[in-house]
Amino acid sequence: MNKSRFCLWLFCLVVTRVSSQNIIENDTLTAKEFLPDVTVVGKDTRADIHQLPEIVGTYIFAGKKNALVVLNNVNGNIVTNNMRQVLAKVPGIHIWESDGSGIQIGIATRGLSPNRSWDFNVRQNGYDISADPFGYPEAYYNPPLQAVQRLQIVKGAGSLQYGPQLGGMLNYVLHNGSDIDKPFAVESQQTVGSFGLVNTFNAIGGKTGNNHYYGFFDHRNANGWRDNSRYKTNTGFVTVTHLFNNKWKLAAEVLRYSMLSQQPGGLTDSLFNTNAQPSLRSRNWLNIEWGTAALSLDYTLNEKNIFNLKVFGLHGDRSSIGYINAINNKDTVRAATLAYANRTIDVERYRNYGAELRYLSHYTLAGISNSLTAAARYYYGNTNRNRNGKGDAGTDFSTTILDATYPTELDFVNHNLAFAFENVIRLTKKFILIPGARWESVAGTADGRVGYQNNGSETRITKENRSRHFLLLGIGSEYHLGNTEWYANYTESYRPIQFGELTANPTTEVVDPALKDGRGWNIDLGYRGKIKQFLIFDFGAYYLNYANRIGIITQQRTDLSTYNFRTNVGTSISKGFEGLVEINFMRANLLQKRAGEISVFASYSYTHARYENLKLITKGTGNTLVETNLQNKKVENAPEHILRSGINYFRKRLTVTGQLSYVSSTYADAANTEKPNAAATTGLIPAYTVLDFAVTYRMHPYQFKAGINNLTDTRYFTRRAGGFPGPGLMPAEARSFYISVGVKL
Repeated sequence: MNKSRFCLWLFCLVVTRVSSQNIIENDTLTAKEFLPDVTVVGKDTRADIHQLPEIVGTYIFAGKKNALVVLNNVNGNIVTNNMRQVLAKVPGIHIWESDGSGIQIGIATRGLSPNRSWDFNVRQNGYDISADPFGYPEAYYNPPLQAVQRLQIVKGAGSLQYGPQLGGMLNYVLHNGSDIDKPFAVESQQTVGSFGLVNTFNAIGGKTGNNHYYGFFDHRNANGWRDNSRYKTNTGFVTVTHLFNNKWKLAAEVLRYSMLSQQPGGLTDSLFNTNAQPSLRSRNWLNIEWGTAALSLDYTLNEKNIFNLKVFGLHGDRSSIGYINAINNKDTVRAATLAYANRTIDVERYRNYGAELRYLSHYTLAGISNSLTAAARYYYGNTNRNRNGKGDAGTDFSTTILDATYPTELDFVNHNLAFAFENVIRLTKKFILIPGARWESVAGTADGRVGYQNNGSETRITKENRSRHFLLLGIGSEYHLGNTEWYANYTESYRPIQFGELTANPTTEVVDPALKDGRGWNIDLGYRGKIKQFLIFDFGAYYLNYANRIGIITQQRTDLSTYNFRTNVGTSISKGFEGLVEINFMRANLLQKRAGEISVFASYSYTHARYENLKLITKGTGNTLVETNLQNKKVENAPEHILRSGINYFRKRLTVTGQLSYVSSTYADAANTEKPNAAATTGLIPAYTVLDFAVTYRMHPYQFKAGINNLTDTRYFTRRAGGFPGPGLMPAEARSFYISVGVKL
């Protein structure tokens, strides 16, 4: 540990010594001023974007770049999880829009990868829902947004309280019935739309005595805009909360999700420029079966000390079948057999369990008011990966393999133990410091085979056992000026070695025995707040250092043969600006309010993401090796400019919204290849602009919604996929509409 990090750690220990003194009664910043739960935020307003309170439950959000999105107030297409509309007022969110169904959400920020949101710590009601947050952090399941009460987002500085991801944290907080004040309530919303879209969302909830409950069922199916892109989903959820007394509260929840989606595959650039709607793959399918369960126990010792214990589990299966060759290889009936080629089957199973104990204490030390949060966490994850199975030559979804076994059968296990704390120190009524630290222990194993040799013997990977420990440090601050504040933070994080990076075919690949997890740190500096009721804003600069990035370089043996060497290859730096401003002209007395209210918003981000050092060694002519460095190359999938702006009109029960989204061009690979290759997996991803329109009319107990996505029918794409669900260029959805009718009784 270097000297500066040790000094920061020592400072954190000193300032967080807990005193036996109580919070002084006349302190204007006592615990009573902090919201224990943010259910009521935005309930009686039309605002869809808020800053998170400094403390929510046992979590501290002070000093962090954060956002709270209230879904009921989002005037947009939440039926198909349209994230460019839902997150329009969260600056800097880069979204992969290659899935018009909204099933597979892919978001990122600050030059990181949007691939199934794997650079975010994705949670539901405070617990992990990705396949494995350490070894395989892809979010195959995302809840239907009609069931989500709010989204909590922390950028960069979320690693101390939540876990390792460099991008931050995204938490879906589902409805739980706590806001219902009668024994029985029912909600139903029915939606139809373009390309055969049909959605039915139905929920019940209520409060009786010391109990409240909530449950929903959501079904959605559509044919999709592109050929061969039909899908269906079913999601069911039940939660019950029992209040034993004013100290003890227990909540239980269970969720079941099922999805089947036909994958149309990618296109080449020439085909996209001619007609983006056709599909070259008619036999590719993806199936997700997902289940989560959690118990949450709250204990309030007194108004200054609260505990929360959360125990959770995940039982998930991912299955796919398809013809996954490059998109310029046609999937057609073979003349010799008068049948299609056999498809490839991949099946993965995720079995994860964990527990997290959190404690929040409000105390004083040397006359200074403090709030301390501390956490202990244990996590176990097991992933079983079966790949390259020989499937049938049919067209429907099937996971029946024709051979006895899968050529690739791998087993991965992760154990994680973590202890963390953060402490709010209120030095004055205006100035607070928030030091913190997190200690992580991660132990992972990988074992199994990657294929068979010609004589039938197994080709097994070298069994990997990796154990490592991390101390992550951070410090934040806020300086309050009325209803506005300056904020700043420095937070360390890391990107764990993923399962796929531990597996190597010993004949062609070698894993560096000294392979390290990626390391990084974020800095934020910003100014945010409200001016009366007419203006909200958040302007900030950031700096992200991402070191020890993992990649593959070619190496040479003594016999002049070559192999791929997986190792740490370099560092990237992202820096830029993120800003949001929204103004209501009527509340600012700039326009008369007689005809309603008008507000406009703009969220903009500038990202300068470059490789500071990225070593590459490739095979040249003959037996030569060619060494290059991608220094100063742009980081792939990192657009420099993202602008989302819009106008809202409110009049009594009516809300009308128009929104513009602009994303500048970016590259699909680290080499910054400009000209697309034949398979369309590399090349420039051009800039695009999309317009959306939405209208909502509320007439209690009914609600009517309608909208048009991609109003000008722009043809664009946000992703080039190297494998499934491509490969190839993945077109975004064309113009579409939806109409919803809902009732709450």
